[in-house]
Amino acid sequence: MSQYSPKKDLKLPNQPTPGFLLADRRTESTFEEIPVIDFKAATSNDPRARRELADLIRDACINVGFFYLKNHGIPQELIDKTVEAGKRFFTLPDEEKMKLDIHKSSNYKGYTALLGENTNAEGLGDLHEGFDIGWEPESEPNQDTQSMVREDGAMTGGNVWPNPKDLPGFRKAFLAYYHSVIKLGKLLFPIFALALDLPETFFDDKTTKPAAIMRLLHYPPQSPTKLDAQDDRQIGIGSHTDYECFTILWQDSAGGLQVQNASGKWIDAIPVAGTVVVNLGDQFSRWTNDVFKSTVHRVINRSGLERYSIPLFFGTDYEVLLEPIPTCVSPGTPIKYEVVTAGEYVRSRLEATYGHSTS
Repeated sequence: MSQYSPKKDLKLPNQPTPGFLLADRRTESTFEEIPVIDFKAATSNDPRARRELADLIRDACINVGFFYLKNHGIPQELIDKTVEAGKRFFTLPDEEKMKLDIHKSSNYKGYTALLGENTNAEGLGDLHEGFDIGWEPESEPNQDTQSMVREDGAMTGGNVWPNPKDLPGFRKAFLAYYHSVIKLGKLLFPIFALALDLPETFFDDKTTKPAAIMRLLHYPPQSPTKLDAQDDRQIGIGSHTDYECFTILWQDSAGGLQVQNASGKWIDAIPVAGTVVVNLGDQFSRWTNDVFKSTVHRVINRSGLERYSIPLFFGTDYEVLLEPIPTCVSPGTPIKYEVVTAGEYVRSRLEATYGHSTS
């Protein structure tokens, strides 16, 4: 997969800055591959290097909504430990996992059983099981979880964890990986700001309390061939867009993630060694008045293998209003969305996703 380069009409840093590329500059590209972007320049002291990185990311955000990041800074050791911990969790008896049932949580944290979600309203349930956490500081194993609950409005509430006697080291491994990905997410926000022709600090006061939900997902293998119409409506995750600003996804080698281009064709987001996948979500789409693209995607695991993935959904602080960014509104592109808080939007989407399985 080749290194991506920006469209020819993008202005590079040594040229006059024309003002932000508004929606009428979008190509509605029928992309055939997902760009690979080197993130090394994100921490560079050279503003030109950061600007060039932002141009690459801006082009991907406008025309694809997905990109791979290499040199992302998440240690492979942390990935390996988290995946191994996840495999141990999913081998627990169902009755043990169901003690952490996400429906018992007021803020959608805990375990989701197979078919417990229905991401696509036209689907028959998603063929995966998962475990969700929200923000929590790294702490001592016996520290009181409730003392660390943060006031997050509509999403307030702590995490739930498996018994450490059943899974020693699980919580420690999971939180270590979580905070490593949070660090990457915080490095992404200034680059997104540059991509929107905003000061690099634009998102600082809107992301003071990382509103980040992380999921550990396990997909059992499906039949390698399509069986019937019902089989097509019951896949790993049905077609959907993500809720937050962006998602940082680690996926194993089984594959199965697909991204829909503007012509409706499904493009395979094949696993690329040493990378994570970043895709934009609805918060950024609403914030940018649809200039940045929240792209429809799905998972179909027909590899014949167990599939594991770890997405972290990174959003703005839950009390922040999702008001259109000024550079994304013009007489030709009026405001498209009702203004809501980030927390209200995320909770409404989660309620819709889990509503079919609520007892």
